[in-house]
Amino acid sequence: MKTGKVKFFNESKGYGFIADDDSNKEYFVHITNLIDQISEGDSVSYDLEEGRKGLNATKVKQL
Repeated sequence: MKTGKVKFFNESKGYGFIADDDSNKEYFVHITNLIDQISEGDSVSYDLEEGRKGLNATKVKQL
C-alpha cells in the first residue's frame, strides 16, 4: 500500500485528491473507495487502480 496526505476532499460532492508521500503525485479519490472517513490533511494509506481518467486511489484508510 502507498501512503499520502489528503490534499482536498469535498464531502458533499464525494470526491477529493491525495498527494503521494514518495512522488508528490496527486490521485483522485471517490467516496465509494473509502474504508474510513477522511478529511483534508489526514495521513492515509491506499492502493491505486486504473480509472476512466487515470489512476484512482482505492481502499483508502486513515493511518
